[in-house]
Amino acid sequence: MQQTDPPLPVADVFNADCPSRMILSHVSSRWGGLVLVALRDGRLRFSELRRRIGGISERMLAQTLQVLEADGLISRRDHGEVPPRVDYCLTEAGEAIAIRYFELAHWIEANLGRLGTQPAQSGG
Repeated sequence: MQQTDPPLPVADVFNADCPSRMILSHVSSRWGGLVLVALRDGRLRFSELRRRIGGISERMLAQTLQVLEADGLISRRDHGEVPPRVDYCLTEAGEAIAIRYFELAHWIEANLGRLGTQPAQSGG
């Protein structure tokens, strides 16, 4: 009799211990989704990404790229040159998420008139 592997657990983002929740938080962070969408058109260098994503600091971009690479959503290629030349692209999983994030962003932009576009008021 052949032994079969147990079925993989179903992801449950509502469970604090579910690994998918961590990846979801990285993708939906202030910069994570924007980096993924910026890379939809192909491989970009660090400086190109920084120029493309208005308002992101070098430090935040570096941190975001490291997190997304660790999650398997982007790939980093070091050309081994001096001065250093490194570029980034989406993995297959990153492409799938970037498409969905772009669709969400596009929907939001198309529907701004129906959404609360006023700055949030601090309560107190």
